Amino acid sequence: MTALEFSFAINKISPSLKPFALKLTKDVEDANDLLQETLLKAFSNREKFTDGTNLKAWLYTIMKNTFITNYQRMIRRNTFIDSTDNLHYINSTENIIHNHAYGKFTMKDIDTAIEKLDDAYKVPFLMHFRGFKYYEIADKLEIPIGTVKNRIHIARKELKKMLKTYATK
Repeated sequence: MTALEFSFAINKISPSLKPFALKLTKDVEDANDLLQETLLKAFSNREKFTDGTNLKAWLYTIMKNTFITNYQRMIRRNTFIDSTDNLHYINSTENIIHNHAYGKFTMKDIDTAIEKLDDAYKVPFLMHFRGFKYYEIADKLEIPIGTVKNRIHIARKELKKMLKTYATK
């Protein structure tokens, strides 16, 4: 395969590599960089490609290996080694003591938000949270199952509004 034919084949396949790069990196710019680095490596090592084999699979393998290498390089760069006599990693989690303060603050905020709910929404929501099925809640409160589902849905929406500081992006 000539360099021109190889280049044409790579250009034809490269759009299908972009989603894979995006899946690996989870960032558009990093995916573009990974794709570019993959195509560069493929073109510079085109003599290692065997005619008649699957070019797309070869490119996917190059991309995956490039991603893994870059990831390992990043991890090594972010690991600090203590050069004292005991030679422990500075970022070791062996001796960390967790006091669960963040969890306690969060639970306090959640409990406060639940207490602010109207009883019509709070009671079905708490029953569902404790493991009751919709039909069991409906029987216990003597209301239709649709009403139970609606009240739980409204309670969730209200809690989501009240606890928006905890929303993940």
